[in-house]
Amino acid sequence: MASCRACDPRVLTAVVCGLLTTIVLGLGIWTTVLKIQRELSTSSPSIPLEFCRNGGTWEYGGCICPDLWKGWRCTITNFCEKSTYESLTFDRIPVGKYGSSQQRCDKDTLNAGNPIATRLCNITIYGEIELQNVTIGNCNETLETLEKQIVNISTQSLNISAEAQILTSDVNRITPEGVISATRVVGQIFNSTRNAVPEAKVIAVTTVSQLLDAGEDVFQKAAATASDNDDTLATLIKQMEIYSTSLGNTSVVRPNVAVQSVAFSSESTMESLNVRFSVRKGTSDSLISGSTVVERDVDKLNPDGETELQILLSTSKSNTTACGFVVYQNNKLFQSKSFKAKSDFSQKVISSSTDKNNHQGASVDIVFKPRYDQKEFQLHSYACVYWNLLTKDWDTHGCDKNGSTNDFLYCRCNHTTNFAVLMSFEKKYKYPESLNILSSVGCALSITGLALTIVFQIVTRNVRKTSVTWVLVCLCTSMLIFNLLFVFGIENSNKNLKKSESSTGKPDSGRNEMLMQDTVDIGNPTCTVVAALLHYFLLVTFTWTGLSAAQLYFLLIRTMRPLPQHFILFVSLIGWGVPAVVVVVTVGIIFSQSGSQWELNYRQEEICWLAVSGNGGLISSPLLWSFMIPITIILINNIVIFIIIIVKVIWKTNQNLTSTKKVSFLKKILSTLSITVVFGVTWILAYFMLIGNDDVRIIFNYMFCLFNTTQGLQIFILYTVKTKVFQSEASKVLKSLSQSTGRVRLLPSVAPLKLRVRMYNMLRSFPALSERFRLLEPSVIVEETTFSESDQADSSM
Repeated sequence: MASCRACDPRVLTAVVCGLLTTIVLGLGIWTTVLKIQRELSTSSPSIPLEFCRNGGTWEYGGCICPDLWKGWRCTITNFCEKSTYESLTFDRIPVGKYGSSQQRCDKDTLNAGNPIATRLCNITIYGEIELQNVTIGNCNETLETLEKQIVNISTQSLNISAEAQILTSDVNRITPEGVISATRVVGQIFNSTRNAVPEAKVIAVTTVSQLLDAGEDVFQKAAATASDNDDTLATLIKQMEIYSTSLGNTSVVRPNVAVQSVAFSSESTMESLNVRFSVRKGTSDSLISGSTVVERDVDKLNPDGETELQILLSTSKSNTTACGFVVYQNNKLFQSKSFKAKSDFSQKVISSSTDKNNHQGASVDIVFKPRYDQKEFQLHSYACVYWNLLTKDWDTHGCDKNGSTNDFLYCRCNHTTNFAVLMSFEKKYKYPESLNILSSVGCALSITGLALTIVFQIVTRNVRKTSVTWVLVCLCTSMLIFNLLFVFGIENSNKNLKKSESSTGKPDSGRNEMLMQDTVDIGNPTCTVVAALLHYFLLVTFTWTGLSAAQLYFLLIRTMRPLPQHFILFVSLIGWGVPAVVVVVTVGIIFSQSGSQWELNYRQEEICWLAVSGNGGLISSPLLWSFMIPITIILINNIVIFIIIIVKVIWKTNQNLTSTKKVSFLKKILSTLSITVVFGVTWILAYFMLIGNDDVRIIFNYMFCLFNTTQGLQIFILYTVKTKVFQSEASKVLKSLSQSTGRVRLLPSVAPLKLRVRMYNMLRSFPALSERFRLLEPSVIVEETTFSESDQADSSM
């Protein structure tokens, strides 16, 4: 008797489920404790968040201050206070910049909305900040009308240059057409044959600096609208080169442009002339007076921690009386057709030239300090290039890489012109750790349970002659494939590749080859395929949960109406076909919008799953439109049907029906759980994982992991182990095992009969439900004939 009780499959099932639940919960608690310990042991950042004051940010090892402030902690004023001039009012003006008046041109003027006047805030040679005189503009002048006055530059250069400066002072009002007109005007002001006065050229430098504050898209549109024969930008660049050799030993420094001239003495006896020009690091992103340094008679580059850019010009003394340098804070004037920039990292351009106007008569050595977000990006490669005025694009001819260090990139070119370093970056992805023990154990149990459930449903198909079996098999099949893909394919194989590359730490310093773009993405077609398959099979899984809900609704609520004709064929087309359409359409749309770079717009790099945000943020992400929205619709549908079934069938007690009054509380709970699992209701925990509070979110993370990684195991327990067919077969197996070990010694002719009698009595102890309630079982049980045979056998004894 004791041995038979020990073989009771319900007792064994309860013990096994209890042990598994305890193990999974213990792993979850253990993982939580380890995570909390790691967070507590993490050291705080070395720089306090409030270290940089007045809107400064900590970057590149120091505070980067806004224009109005400077100093180590951005606490020193760098502006002129608010001022008035007659009826004009000016706000605070950063040093080195022109401020616009609050008063604007009337709406009935050609220049409606533009400032009436500007005023320069400058710093004296003694370091004192002072306001310059007010320059009042003409409200009936526009950049287009100024362009028509180019022929009068020789006599009106100062007025024209001042008007151009005023019209470009408001960066928000600069248009692509305005860029073209303004560059034409200032290009002719710099033209030495136009005989513009020096003051007009200094103001023109300010105009160029203000233009470079316009958005990159403005310059891209300006370059696109200009014809192939339009040399406006090229003319400006060339004229600024020539202008840089005409200032003697002085400089003009503006926030985005610095021009420096160096005059050579005719008394020098040296055969060659070497000049080193450096741009020093400041506390802001703008060039300021004193940020450029010129050194003569040096023989090599000598960058230090404060150097951002340095160039060594070597030229023969023959007929050379001056050289010049121009620094551009960004490359907006140099619109390349071959190199495409996606990032917003500042790309400095340095020009060097001599008054001989012979680019091949000198050589340059250049060192650049790349500035980029080192927390998110890693420098992959670079190219030393110059701006080819003929092709209007970057070129590598005559330039070579000259090595690199952790902080600097070195180049050497055998001619003079405008130089730059084109860089390509790899994004530093934070690849997650491998699946933790909790996830691995949960998925392993689900895979095992789903496989056993599928086999059981197929083997017992003769007993289950309703469509419920087909829906459950399809649900388990899709969930099984998803779990296998998740366990073996969710990790990106690039994770190990990036680890090996990061150990080198230096960019490629080999051949000086032209780059095509500034970001490098190492493709992984296998990861993309896995992401698409995960996308498809998870959609299939949810679709089948929705179909299962619809089927139960027809069977339990609309019992008087038969299932629709060709129901199995219809639900199969929906369950396997609709998700395929969603995946194909999603991939097609992303590919048509992104071209060859579509992979990382569809999936993440960290894991082989859908991208969280697209080019336009979350609103354009494939995760939102092709997964979250369809899943939300299905879950809402399932929850509504779930509530209807719970209220109208499971927990409804009809006093006129004896069967419903006998249904135990435990039976109702088990039936509720079985519907909850197959409807995927526990997936609503994923929405609570979006809560901003970290403590709350981590609780829901582990709840989600616990309930959903073991979903396959739950289906196995509730829809296989709980069935009478499985219990009957399990009892036979346990009986045979008991006989083989000799622990049960019954007569061979009597043992089978007594075991069948005990199973029958055990099953009769559970109250029978009504016909509607019995449909909640995974299949229609037709084993009463077996039990009746047992009754007959028992009576004969």
